[in-house]
Amino acid sequence: MACASFAKLNAASSSWIGQQSFGQRPGSSSTRLTTRRVSFPIRASSYKDELVQTAKSIASPGRGILAIDESNATCGKRLASIGLDNNEVNRQAYRQLLLTTPGLGEYISGAILFEETLYQSTIDGKKFVVCLRDENIVPGIKVDKGLVPLPGSNNESWCQGLDGLASRSAEYYKQGARFAKWRTVVSVPCGPSALAVKEAAWGLARYAAISQDNGLVPIVEPEILLDGDHGIDRTLEVAEKVWAEVFFYLAENNVVFEGILLKPSMVTPGAEHKEKASPETIAKYTLTMLKRRVPPAVPGIMFLSGGQSEVEATLNLNAMNQSPNPWHVSFSYARALQNTVLKTWQGRPENVEAAQKALLVRAKANSLAQLGKYAAEGESEEAKKGMFVKGYTY
Repeated sequence: MACASFAKLNAASSSWIGQQSFGQRPGSSSTRLTTRRVSFPIRASSYKDELVQTAKSIASPGRGILAIDESNATCGKRLASIGLDNNEVNRQAYRQLLLTTPGLGEYISGAILFEETLYQSTIDGKKFVVCLRDENIVPGIKVDKGLVPLPGSNNESWCQGLDGLASRSAEYYKQGARFAKWRTVVSVPCGPSALAVKEAAWGLARYAAISQDNGLVPIVEPEILLDGDHGIDRTLEVAEKVWAEVFFYLAENNVVFEGILLKPSMVTPGAEHKEKASPETIAKYTLTMLKRRVPPAVPGIMFLSGGQSEVEATLNLNAMNQSPNPWHVSFSYARALQNTVLKTWQGRPENVEAAQKALLVRAKANSLAQLGKYAAEGESEEAKKGMFVKGYTY
């Protein structure tokens, strides 16, 4: 699974091993320090080339990610909104509608699935993973086990799921998944506390290392929740702190940056702030944060929508692509791609084709936004409705 590579550190200058030279004789009174190179063996995933290629494929021009990895409970809430029971038959029918949309691969490069969906097939027996591959869409998998209260914090959460992750990841790879997602959250109104930020960053880094060791490109997602009445400058401050911590621990865990993708929140004011920010302002703040914190080795930034309306999420993405960026700047949307689709479908077989066309409309709009060519003329009123839910959980 793994091969040995070597990181060479200058022992005299490394802050991690102090200023005492390994070449200085014990008891020597000389203050002159000699240098000596010290090699430490570091595990490097045998999947490295494949990881880099997978990440590049997902971060391809004009394409982004369709996130349909909602838990069964959350999917049930979506189905309930159109009067359907939460059972496997209805969940399978809805996911089949999405994953068998003809031409979807023109705009979508990856699809994040819930575990149930990874193993499901169409009613005709064709595996969903195969449906995706036929459209040149990379199958992905949600691997975290959800949020639980973080003891010792200010009513904050931490994300569970590291136990058994290696064996689960290996099985997901065999099933056809080639990338993974782990979502943790940071709350601005709750501080955030240093403990919560460190826990989020460390958990993401361990997950990323384990994923790469098993052939899955990790999507790194510390979501800065929209909850709160804080201004955009406060969001920027928190985002910079969180991402600094995340990349510190990614490096500590020897994660290959060329084989990861990021799923950040856009830098916006809190949802209850008295003033909304324009797409241009959001783009300016968000790109400022990314340029200060994200190495150009990372191939793709795939934004989450976080409760923005379908049109808001697309306008903001478009504003960020008005000039070249060091990374592929795109989308990994759930509600911002599915809201109109679900309401068009209404659980009726005769509406499947219309619902699939609605999905293509939203996917194409965000494809254009990734290219910086989107215009909002002609968007429906439904697409302009906000979807923020306070304390939202997947």
